[in-house]
Amino acid sequence: MMGGDYGPRSSIPAAVHAVNVHANLTLILCGNEQVISKELESLDSLSHPRLIIRHCSEIVTNACEPAIAVRSKKDSSMRVALDLVKSGEAQACVSSGNTGALFFMAHYVLKMLPGVKRAALISAVPTERKNPVYLLDLGANVHCDAEMLYQFGIMGSVVAGQALGTDNPRVSLLNIGAEDIKGHDDIKQAAQLMQQSPYINYIGYSEGSDIFTGKADVIVCEGFVGNVALKTCEGIAKLIMNKFTAALEKHILYKCLAFMLRPIIKKLYKRVNPDQYNGASLVGLRGIVVKSHGNASAKAFQAAIDEAVKEVERQLPDKIAAIFEKTHSKDTAVNQ
Repeated sequence: MMGGDYGPRSSIPAAVHAVNVHANLTLILCGNEQVISKELESLDSLSHPRLIIRHCSEIVTNACEPAIAVRSKKDSSMRVALDLVKSGEAQACVSSGNTGALFFMAHYVLKMLPGVKRAALISAVPTERKNPVYLLDLGANVHCDAEMLYQFGIMGSVVAGQALGTDNPRVSLLNIGAEDIKGHDDIKQAAQLMQQSPYINYIGYSEGSDIFTGKADVIVCEGFVGNVALKTCEGIAKLIMNKFTAALEKHILYKCLAFMLRPIIKKLYKRVNPDQYNGASLVGLRGIVVKSHGNASAKAFQAAIDEAVKEVERQLPDKIAAIFEKTHSKDTAVNQ
């Protein structure tokens, strides 16, 4: 509850709204008990039966080094939340705190699923079509080799398949061109691995301009590339809406036109508003961890909680583990 730019001012209202929306949801609010209680009292929710406060005496600040956070912040809200997931007292962790520290702690506390080389950060991005595209990795791994990209393809396929209700989601690799000769060696080797895999419906390379077209259900890339692409998408969406709003305010006729088009504009904004896509999942771990933007509003933080609820219902770690067990069995049989 203490992470992000706004801390409890956004996370507490989101938590209250979430338990009112999800009848079976119980939230353990990790953080400073006095601060959390004050916020809950202001929302007339201090005695809510499905909001449990877990006092934590420490906070992981944005300036804290990940390694230091793991060693010396054992009673921080972030660490306590992850420990609750490990012990089984909680089924998912949602945090808007220090990204590096969360990744480092999550790997240390929860560990990777058997066969998974590295966990990846995945999130939905809007497209021209009805369904979003799932983009990974979004920054958990700056540099990725071919095997990592291949594994991201498997995990992304599981996530998209569950979310979109399809057994055969289309998977693509983000590259500097669509031609087979384009890209560095790791990209080319990853493409070969995906083509040969029975667990991935690989459709070829995608360029940056393909992200929003709905060409693929899953787009795989290195963490550095994915993070830049995602932040660029969010920036462009805000730029367009700000420019559009400013233009409408310049002339009375534009204002009248905006009033008549208000239902269409609201529908469009709802489609591209980054808040509804807030909540990137760290997949590949032995537990569910959802990372919210640090500057998330209450509405955006609730979207991250909603994402965690969906992943618990879909039992994503178990489904990913099952696929990797099959791949391990196949590789063992081939080697024999």
